[in-house]
Amino acid sequence: MATIEEALEIERLERDIFRGASTKTQLPRTFGGQVAGQALVSAVRTVDPQFQVHSLHGYFLRPGNPEERTVYLVDRIRDGRSFCTRRVTGVQDGKAIFTMSASFHSGDQGPEHQDVMPLVSEPEGLPDAQTTMSPERLWAMREWEHWDIRPVPPGEVSRRDGVVSQQQVWFRYRHPLPDDPLFHVCTLAYMSDMTLLGSSKVIHPDEETQNASLDHAMWFLRPFRADDWLLYDQSSPSAGFGRALTGGKIFNRQGELVAAVVQEGLIRTMREGGQHG
Repeated sequence: MATIEEALEIERLERDIFRGASTKTQLPRTFGGQVAGQALVSAVRTVDPQFQVHSLHGYFLRPGNPEERTVYLVDRIRDGRSFCTRRVTGVQDGKAIFTMSASFHSGDQGPEHQDVMPLVSEPEGLPDAQTTMSPERLWAMREWEHWDIRPVPPGEVSRRDGVVSQQQVWFRYRHPLPDDPLFHVCTLAYMSDMTLLGSSKVIHPDEETQNASLDHAMWFLRPFRADDWLLYDQSSPSAGFGRALTGGKIFNRQGELVAAVVQEGLIRTMREGGQHG
């Protein structure tokens, strides 16, 4: 399967027009994290290096064809002294499949605080997910073979009162990545779509559903490396009407809150015969 460098590869066609790589995949539609990551790389290429991305808000509009390359159209909405804003539209076959707004900040001084990282098992003490999965699940996870993903066992999840559906996952990229901080941000944008919607299924393990990401929002709070261990503390506060709201806080090994994610996804009940309700 493709490395993260290959998955995020972008070709500049015009000043604000880019084309993403089409990578080897076994998925029937383009992985949402790849579309979001490529869109963010496109936006980054149009911003002065003094600005760092601090947030993105995206909508998945149509399934992408993984055999086709996606073209990204970047609108320079605003270039200010402290903030820049970009809007990116991903297009295949003349139709928008993804749209995203991204905001960049030059950085300022101010007060600081953060939530405390949950107390969970260290990643080295947990089995690599690839060694514990069923053959069917392992086949599906080949798509992300370059990632070391280690879910915290359900009995060891750090529970919070009143939170109905939780899961926690350690993850990191298996190979050393370039030192460019923006590359790590784009890598995390790619990975943040992975496992998050699963937090809505924790308390519905036996219900077969059709699943898809609908929208995705991220805030990048502190520097981090995606090739070091990160804890993805996930929860789903609500599900209903075929949709689930999910959220996650991402911490590094030092307990620093480095990013936050909110996503709504489709979890539509499947009828007998594999048809959705």
